[in-house]
Amino acid sequence: MKRFLNSRETLVTEALDGLLRSPAGAGLCRLDGYPDIRVILRKDWDKNCGKVAVLSGGGSGHEPAHAGFAGQGMLTGAVCGSLFASPGVDAILAGILAVTGEAGCLLVVKNYTGDRLNFGLAAEQARDLGLKVDMVIVGDDISLPGHRHSRGVAGTVLAHKIAGHLAESGASLEKVTAFTRDAISKIRSIGLSLSDCYTYDEEYETRLSENEAELGLGIHGEPGARRIDMADADTLMSLAADALLAVLPDDSTKDSKHALMLNNLGTTSVLEMSLLLEAFSKTELSSRISLIAGPSHFLTALDMNGFSLSLIELDKDIEQALLSPVGPTAWTGMAPWRDPSVVPLPPMPEVFSAPPSASPILRGVVQRGAAVLLENEDALNALDAKIGDGDAGSTFAETARVIQDSLDRLPLNDPKALMQTLGRLLARHAGGSSAALLSIMFSTAGHSTQSRWQAALTEGLTAMQTYGGAREGDRTMLDALIPAVAALDAEKDWNTVVAAARKGADATAKMQKAAAGRASYVPSAHLDNIPDPGAEAIARLFEAMKPGS
Repeated sequence: MKRFLNSRETLVTEALDGLLRSPAGAGLCRLDGYPDIRVILRKDWDKNCGKVAVLSGGGSGHEPAHAGFAGQGMLTGAVCGSLFASPGVDAILAGILAVTGEAGCLLVVKNYTGDRLNFGLAAEQARDLGLKVDMVIVGDDISLPGHRHSRGVAGTVLAHKIAGHLAESGASLEKVTAFTRDAISKIRSIGLSLSDCYTYDEEYETRLSENEAELGLGIHGEPGARRIDMADADTLMSLAADALLAVLPDDSTKDSKHALMLNNLGTTSVLEMSLLLEAFSKTELSSRISLIAGPSHFLTALDMNGFSLSLIELDKDIEQALLSPVGPTAWTGMAPWRDPSVVPLPPMPEVFSAPPSASPILRGVVQRGAAVLLENEDALNALDAKIGDGDAGSTFAETARVIQDSLDRLPLNDPKALMQTLGRLLARHAGGSSAALLSIMFSTAGHSTQSRWQAALTEGLTAMQTYGGAREGDRTMLDALIPAVAALDAEKDWNTVVAAARKGADATAKMQKAAAGRASYVPSAHLDNIPDPGAEAIARLFEAMKPGS
């Protein structure tokens, strides 16, 4: 698998220095001591300020955790281990010594053996040196009920926020520790992923098929607690949310309120993460939520394609801690859980201003044309994937569905009114550049003063070229559309019209350069013998609409 990498050995140190060069790292620095000592600190921290220091850390590969949360109001520093490996005792001790003054230091540690041991040993050594050091363990994973050591996963970031808030307020080490420990007992997390993660091993083979996902997974690429069938987003989100709901304490009532953190485990797209939040709104658990953080990257597992939900029961003090402002930009803040805000739609032009009228022949033509675009959706997408973004078939199919669904409302027996209606219909309901261009063509033709609909369509085609910027020979759908419309305008028979469209589409396969559209950015070597998907769609459309076909 391809990765941006110099070497596995230098991966973490180079990434940390990259963070320090970035705007997010402007207020941070690091201790000298690479490669063994990888400690990120607040530049503005004065250990004699009388405030408790909050230190966390663990293996790298979970970015922005942990270094991304160093800053005012959250972590004083972060100790970064190698990839998915706990930092060494000396590195942790160096971090403690760098930040701890008379007020003391709290260590926030995820519940993994290496982290518990190394942070614990470092804490003991620091105490031997006369420093006040306490430690809390985060074990928020609910996926393995009955396990004596629940794993620390993304809910650890909520512990960072809560401990950091109380420390910033000037509370004593005893109070910061007790408050954070109590808050941790109220945090519960569950993860769901469609993939495992690539840990820079030369021998890599994914364990999940295209039809599988995992529920209840850790953050180091280990198998999830359950392998589940792939399903739609609502179903997958419901599985995760219901798992959280099932472990709420018996004394938790439907009136109890919680905060939710929706975490991106690595490479789930921003679009899909927003969709997942909407999917969560449909679950029973959503009625318990009053605050939301995310969706965002909080604690990841390299490139895992998944999400996790972290839930914390709220009281007044925890809510105040979660809402307080902080310096680190990786913490995106919390906001009230709410329904989408909707304002009234302004008055829009009426799409169906002309009364519907019947034309059995034209109705059949439209139905055949729509059917062929729907039937060829996958084939045209596959063709487009070779030279574009792979959605040409879906775009034409969407246009076909819009027209097909509106067939009974179309003025089929009035060519000018029909073209006006099609123009408005595609402008409002269909997407993609092809639908917009066809909307321009039909709208212009519908308002043309030409007496013949064929001549009006030619006028519309001219407007399409003006707005779209393409011409015949540019390797677009115009290479099939222009000769076909020209044959119509010349009142040629349908065989001639269809032949003109097919000849134009086939010609695009021999064009070495596209002058418009997404294919214009593709090297000519990739275009050879591949027809333009838009031109091919137009040719197949005319072939289907041919009377008697």
